[in-house]
Amino acid sequence: MRVDFYHLTQSSAEDAVAQIGQKALAQGQRLLVVAEGRDRLQRFGEALWAREGAFLANGMAGGVHDARQPMLLSETVEPANGAQILALADGQWRESEGFARVLFFFDGSVIESARSRWRDIKARQGIECRYNKQEGGRWIEAG
Repeated sequence: MRVDFYHLTQSSAEDAVAQIGQKALAQGQRLLVVAEGRDRLQRFGEALWAREGAFLANGMAGGVHDARQPMLLSETVEPANGAQILALADGQWRESEGFARVLFFFDGSVIESARSRWRDIKARQGIECRYNKQEGGRWIEAG
């Protein structure tokens, strides 16, 4: 499994998830986007639908068509859409299994817990960690 840490310094989590999600969908992959709170998830949904130059179809978990959603928005780590990529979009880590890749988005308000999580995950067998930071509106791998 690969875990990508995305340190938000120049954009919102909603914009960052849309940017990274667009690339994943273009490669035919499915995502499960997890955040706490229905209102927060709706903001993610709006950002995905309104992405400039792209149509990022998504749906809220709990519907009859969950399995068909390329991007499923949920409060729980349950990939009803068969996603192999999990986006933890609210700065809160959740343990997960069965995903090929986990994207962990966090900002300065949770930097210490993100550092602690990095050390913990880096020590685990079979997990590749990458740290990404924003520079000039782009993501740069920094470690």
